[in-house]
Amino acid sequence: MKMPQESTSQVDIFNILSGNEEKTRKKQRQELLASTGVKEFFPEGKISINKHSCWGLECRLCIKACPTNALYWKTGEVGITQDLCVYCTACVLSCMVDDCIKVERKREDGKTEKFSKTKDVMRLLQCINTEKRAERVREVFPTAEKYCERYPRGK
Repeated sequence: MKMPQESTSQVDIFNILSGNEEKTRKKQRQELLASTGVKEFFPEGKISINKHSCWGLECRLCIKACPTNALYWKTGEVGITQDLCVYCTACVLSCMVDDCIKVERKREDGKTEKFSKTKDVMRLLQCINTEKRAERVREVFPTAEKYCERYPRGK
């Protein structure tokens, strides 16, 4: 009597389950964000709050600034609902304590940005706005000659 041979290919059930879990989590996140009306610009990121330096009991400014209600007041501290956070850094801008809230996010081009101070966020916004202004000037005046045609000297 011959014994049946065992199959040499094995299915890794843990990878299948974790893949489905990730898809389910992303779907739930999209549904939650759709209900808030906030657009997701940074699908990947992290947010953390230093509980030792947080003045949440006195101010709660980050909770008020959060557009998706990802930050909330729980017993004695500020809580985070990671699935609701869009990493917009509104909480960092409103926080009165530097290095209390830390936001890390990944752009579409793969560049990672980290923020924990208001000046870091403001510096990035200034750079983005400067690039937009320069691009607009290049659209209107692609060359120096075009500028001189539009604004002749001496008139």
